[in-house]
Amino acid sequence: MKILPTRLPGVLVLEPKVFGDSRGFFFESFNRRVFAEATGMELDFVQDNHSRSAKGVLRGLHYQIKQPQGKLVRVVRGAVFDVAVDLRRSSPTFGQWAGTELSEDNQRQLWIPPGFAHGFVVLSESADFLYKTTDYYAPEHERCVIWNDPDIGIDWPLRNPLLSGKDQAGRAFTEAEVFA
Repeated sequence: MKILPTRLPGVLVLEPKVFGDSRGFFFESFNRRVFAEATGMELDFVQDNHSRSAKGVLRGLHYQIKQPQGKLVRVVRGAVFDVAVDLRRSSPTFGQWAGTELSEDNQRQLWIPPGFAHGFVVLSESADFLYKTTDYYAPEHERCVIWNDPDIGIDWPLRNPLLSGKDQAGRAFTEAEVFA
């Protein structure tokens, strides 16, 4: 596995070692020992999630203020532009974002530690998005920062995404509950 840093310390792009030939390919999407050796982190993932979204759907920017989740995310069909936003007030990168394309072709994964908001927008006709979490989903603690907040200034690759009601009602960054 190859680890690529992002502009946010702790948010990492992971490139698995892919073995391919004319028949197809094989790679380990997760190996606890390899992950720990590559990142220095030993994590316990407690939940796996799978979402499918149509082109132009934007999900996020989501986080849990209590029971914060670390997420290891990847795309198994299609392509997305994936984003993490630092919501840790004590961090030197508080309010900053990092983004990368994840796709079935590049097979990259993104590690987003607890304390960050997360979102993505679908670039392909549809996308199947898989992610592992370090804590359970707790809807009572879920929060959402509005996707196009000018104080964060994410350079999304589209202007008019398809949003859920929850995502349309996201809070401004300056009004959001954040981490210490």
